[in-house]
Amino acid sequence: MTEVLYFLDCYLKEFEATVEKVTDDKYVVLDHTAFYPESGGQPSDAGKLIREEDGAEFEIIYVGKFNGDLSHEIALAGETESAVLKAGDRVKGVIDWERRYRHMRMHTATHVIANVIEKEAGAQITGNQLGHDQSRVDFSLEAFDRDKFAEYEKIANEIIAGNHPVNLHLVSRREAEEKLSRLTTLAKGFSEEINEVRLVEIEGITIEACGGTHLKNTGEIKGIKIEKLQNKGKSNRRMYFSLLD
Repeated sequence: MTEVLYFLDCYLKEFEATVEKVTDDKYVVLDHTAFYPESGGQPSDAGKLIREEDGAEFEIIYVGKFNGDLSHEIALAGETESAVLKAGDRVKGVIDWERRYRHMRMHTATHVIANVIEKEAGAQITGNQLGHDQSRVDFSLEAFDRDKFAEYEKIANEIIAGNHPVNLHLVSRREAEEKLSRLTTLAKGFSEEINEVRLVEIEGITIEACGGTHLKNTGEIKGIKIEKLQNKGKSNRRMYFSLLD
């Protein structure tokens, strides 16, 4: 199984690894990786692999988890032997940092605003989708008071400006369940298949299980702006927000 390097160090931009398996000349499995796979509403990382032997570069266009493997999809450069990675190749992975850091800001911001909505409105968070320019949070809420969301935005931005440290802890599921009344704010709960839990703690605000990439401090978010609110059916609401730059 691929060792995941981003779990406790989301700021790792480069790493060295060995190719373990290549399928169809373009799906690459490494012995360890810092590339984040698409999961939990967060898009995958992008970047490149550089072969140690000859400096050949392979663009990573998608990363996903399939049958327990973290697979890195490369953009095929051609039909020549040098254009294909093989098992045993030593490579350096380089993360597209602008993309990764944007998603880190969005993901930590999502935890902040979702926590505010849950506490202030009693809403259950039913999903989220991160984007580069705009992200969304879905939630279940009977009374949809749109005027209240200006207040929620203000509270969220006060938390962000409070420069709360964000800590990551990797613990057993049993330890996590002993520590928390529930592992996640998501209404669907937490998968029973996961035995080792990564907790994301925003000091003084919230702690929950999450496998995504996060900042070290809420101040790095800079701020958020709620862009749009939508009704998506009975008790289903949707909020879009952007980052303040």
